[in-house]
Amino acid sequence: MTSAEIRQPDLSAGVQEALRRGDRRGALALVLEAEQSAPQDIGLKLQRAMVSRALGDLPGALAALDEALSLDPYDFVALLSKGAVVERMRGERAAAAIYRNALSIAPPDDRLPEPLRAPTERARQVVALTMAALEAHLKARTDVVKAECSQAGRARFDESVGIFSGRARVYSQEPLLLHYPRLPAIPFYDRALFPWFADLEAATDTIRGELEGALAAAKDDFAPYIAYPKGAPVNQWGELNHSRRWSSFFLWKDGARQDGACQLCPKTAALLERLPMAQQPGFAPTAMFSALEAHTRIPAHTGSTNVRLLCHLPLILPGPARFRVGGETRDWKMGEAWVFDDTIEHEAWNDADELRVILIFDIWNPFLDEGERALVNALLKARQEFFAG
Repeated sequence: MTSAEIRQPDLSAGVQEALRRGDRRGALALVLEAEQSAPQDIGLKLQRAMVSRALGDLPGALAALDEALSLDPYDFVALLSKGAVVERMRGERAAAAIYRNALSIAPPDDRLPEPLRAPTERARQVVALTMAALEAHLKARTDVVKAECSQAGRARFDESVGIFSGRARVYSQEPLLLHYPRLPAIPFYDRALFPWFADLEAATDTIRGELEGALAAAKDDFAPYIAYPKGAPVNQWGELNHSRRWSSFFLWKDGARQDGACQLCPKTAALLERLPMAQQPGFAPTAMFSALEAHTRIPAHTGSTNVRLLCHLPLILPGPARFRVGGETRDWKMGEAWVFDDTIEHEAWNDADELRVILIFDIWNPFLDEGERALVNALLKARQEFFAG
């Protein structure tokens, strides 16, 4: 876009009158005459492109649009129009890259003038169809080679094809507090890295029993997870701020054991103490029951640091519930835990008609050695001291 408003090339009265009479060549002559007096006027070049298209002169229309874009390469109307002309001349695949560039600078739908809505939607369709066709072609040509890869290798390769084709985006680690370099950006970690999963999953019924007891005895202690103070920018959290639609019951919080909660859930607390939870004084571990009401979505967000990962274990799962990390979406299944990197954008849905509850706790990233863990703790403590003073 060239300004806050999307400019439609308004045809001058003389040009409009000529077009009404069916005198397209006369209309073109009027535009060319006007351009002689204002050769830098993008609007006139867009008018020339429009009249040229009406005349069936697609190369002439393309030349006019290229002239407009030489004056402003980020003019949305010119890019969108060029995509339409190239599509008619050379087909969807040739137009897709131009349409994609136009869509990257498109305004929000509610600010699009009515005449631009259909062309913009057409651009989206062409880009989506082309990316899907390219992805299918790439997969078909590489399937024989892919058959020789491991399951993990095939999954990574398929993700790369989606990105290479333009259909999928790259999700990077975006920690809110500390980014520790050279740790892999893995959405869901391989179960083989966590041999203690067997003990955790075997205790599902025991943990669920204590959770149900906590729900009965201390329902009011399940507090809204999102609780921004009045006046703070809530961004995507507006709907859930101070809402019990997403609530939590902490067993550990920011490294501090919550004794009252642990007394209500002694077997769960004892199990967690045997597991390799992240020990970061003042920061971790955090362990909690996370309750999401029916038909509620947790919007996309990222966590604080990649030095620790989060483990989920579903406990109350009345129906379909989904969880996305980066480009991968999974359904929770009773008795199955997973570990993920929450510094990669993630979101959750409870699609069921009743409450969904999972156990969440944080663990050290397995790619950090003991010396690095000690250094990270010293680093976090030093930061606290700096801001406390």
